[in-house]
Amino acid sequence: MALRAQPITLGAGAGLAAAAAIPALVLATVGAVFFAAEIGRGLSASDWAAIRFTVLQALLSALFSVFLAIPVARALARRRFRGRALLVALLGAPFLLPTIVAVFGILAIFGRAGALNAGLEALGLPTVSIYGLWGVVMAHVFFNLPLATRLILQGWLEIPAERLRLAASLNMNPAAVFRHLEWPMLRQAAPGAFLVIFVVCTTSFAVALILGGGPRATTVELAIYQALRFEFDLSRAAFLSLIQIAITGAAALVALRYMRIAGFGAGRDRPHRRFDVKTRGQVAIDALVIAFASVFLIAPLAAVAASGLPAILTLPPPVWTATLRSLAVALGSTAIVLALSLAMATAVSRLPKSSRLVEASALVAIAASPLVLGTGLFVLLLPIMNPADAALPITALVNAIATLPFALRAILPAYQQTETDFGRLSDSLRLTGWARMRLVILPRLRRPLGFSAGIAAALSMGDLGVIALFADPDSATLPLQVNRLMGSYRTDDAAGAALLLLILSLALFWFFDRGGRVDA
Repeated sequence: MALRAQPITLGAGAGLAAAAAIPALVLATVGAVFFAAEIGRGLSASDWAAIRFTVLQALLSALFSVFLAIPVARALARRRFRGRALLVALLGAPFLLPTIVAVFGILAIFGRAGALNAGLEALGLPTVSIYGLWGVVMAHVFFNLPLATRLILQGWLEIPAERLRLAASLNMNPAAVFRHLEWPMLRQAAPGAFLVIFVVCTTSFAVALILGGGPRATTVELAIYQALRFEFDLSRAAFLSLIQIAITGAAALVALRYMRIAGFGAGRDRPHRRFDVKTRGQVAIDALVIAFASVFLIAPLAAVAASGLPAILTLPPPVWTATLRSLAVALGSTAIVLALSLAMATAVSRLPKSSRLVEASALVAIAASPLVLGTGLFVLLLPIMNPADAALPITALVNAIATLPFALRAILPAYQQTETDFGRLSDSLRLTGWARMRLVILPRLRRPLGFSAGIAAALSMGDLGVIALFADPDSATLPLQVNRLMGSYRTDDAAGAALLLLILSLALFWFFDRGGRVDA
């Protein structure tokens, strides 16, 4: 990192411009929404129902995700077995998983014609319905159980190994270890995980769109979509967008307040060994918990693969056309993310006094959900053009803004470390501009750049949010095409398209992430 103020170069200037453009775009869209809303008209009964359902399903989803994640994280922290590292790595897969694919897999297991109801019918038992509140909660638990497990597992790993050795020397039983070591950690880690998942679930769209099951199970974002697409009520959509911003912003502020880990003091980074959980009963309980979590997460994906594989080669032409559009949107979004991240990282490294403002600008996008940004852009574009004509570029742009905070946090530390290690040498050799970027910076950023590009491409490939607001039949992406096939009961084609979307999303992440690691 630079030790003194540097002149504003072209790269640093571009970073400052990008840092200013992001909050400007967010404020412009929110302002357009605000001026389009008729504040005095109030909320209808259906609007209040959407608000209550949004909060209720987010609370239940976060509660069940954290409640189930605690024994899973505890079992993973206490046990060492072959394949454990792979299983922990797979816990991050749902973050990259297209929502529509996960919902299709859940329907294949728990839907009306799913494996569970088929088994219940064979036993002569009544079937169950996944649509409505509990279906939405189940889908959110599927997505967020791995996230909660990773967050809480990190808390367990923060307990120094020396504390565990001391507990063993004092002959503490498992209950005493839980009371003195594990419970203090959970009191700090679990509320933070709960609030993060609550924030994520308040912006639910695709899950509620497919599994909501009617007016009683409508989220605020789904109500915004319905107001624009079916009623063309700009004022109601804008008013609901302001409510969505208030819900998400308040939840995000509370989450930031409570995201902390209990302080146990420093350790010597020794490997964790548990001396209190070696009985056969405890081993069996941990094994059952890990097996349950693995089956719950893997079964829907296996169902997608099993049902989609026979149909993937016979998909209709519109699916392949939508696939090309999705690839174009994903690659365009990835290019925007990398360009903005590199420019902003350059500004932070060359202009240390501006670092806080530049980093904060990337976090502004979290306050407004992608659907709210899309609504604002819809309102801005409507007087001058048909918003559907710009559906794909807008989708790429909004996806890039939503992904930018993750990419910047991955790239910025490596960029700063490179400047710290090689900045003085580069200055002495008068390496500036593109030469410095090409010879010094980019070779040492290959890993974080590849990871960030993989995240951006996978998330954009599977997005079903903004495109649903703008798209017409000639601009549908692959996730939207899967949703339409499911809605028209073309189950085989929908299964094949969902599998294709899953393969492409994971392949894009692997391609970019692996490309960043090879010969780095």
